[in-house]
Amino acid sequence: MNEVESLARIESFVRSAETGSFSAAARLLGLTPAGVSKNVAMLERALGVRLFHRSTRRLTLTEAGESFLLEVSDGLNSVQAAVANASRQRDKPAGVLRVSLAFAFGQQYILPLLARFMEQYPDIQPDWRFENRQVDLINEGLDAAIGGGIDLAPGVVARELARAQLVTVAAPCFLANKTHPVVPQDLFGWDGIMRRSSNTGRIQPWHLQTITGELVVVEPRPRVILNDPEAICQAAASGLGVGLVPHSHALPYLQQGQLIRLLPQWCYDAGPVSIYFASAKMLPAKTRVFVDFIVAHFRQEKLAQKFSAW
Repeated sequence: MNEVESLARIESFVRSAETGSFSAAARLLGLTPAGVSKNVAMLERALGVRLFHRSTRRLTLTEAGESFLLEVSDGLNSVQAAVANASRQRDKPAGVLRVSLAFAFGQQYILPLLARFMEQYPDIQPDWRFENRQVDLINEGLDAAIGGGIDLAPGVVARELARAQLVTVAAPCFLANKTHPVVPQDLFGWDGIMRRSSNTGRIQPWHLQTITGELVVVEPRPRVILNDPEAICQAAASGLGVGLVPHSHALPYLQQGQLIRLLPQWCYDAGPVSIYFASAKMLPAKTRVFVDFIVAHFRQEKLAQKFSAW
């Protein structure tokens, strides 16, 4: 007899003792009289004692039943109170919210939402980590993660927020004495600001493709190696070379004229930027409202369209 079965059988016994009949207990518990009677009989068999004297009119406790009732009543009430409290906690957005966010993307697009989120859900305490690495949502005890390229381990689901589309950019000062490239091959030998993967430690190659799917490999001359797209944008804005960065990171620099996009017909779709969380089954309220809050913001601000490089 496992713990859940034991609790169900004890509850059937206690309610039957309180009401004096299996039928009345069944109405309280939402069971059939036969189901309550079976639960009590199985409890008696497990304990090896008779708990009730049964008659057609009423149940009466045996001596062993009276003793057992005294011992379990308070405990059952405590367990039911604990279950009720846990249920309320499940439905109330409260507690520590542990989230991993891609460093630059999180600071640029998620962190500015924090004050509004906390005002809306004052009982949630954010515990956010900004990092560029593959995280293990379940084993690291995280409630959610936002970024790209996270493996969907068993029990983890993702909701896509936007696409990570990489574009080539450079500063006006870097391009001053150069002919703007027309095709990706024109970048051969140009100073490139390369990115080292925080997950693999390898320098990431440059791929570019058209909207129709034509794909080429680009080979600039590695001039600087960095491991963060925001750092690459800043280095490119300083005139150190051409960078290949997500369009979402380049946007502020492009809008302010600090960077110029090269090869506007070419980009590379590196996959989705998503919010990851444990399976929606029994998802804590704090996580559920955070996921809904972020998804709603991206939808309302049409960020997926703004981040698109095509």
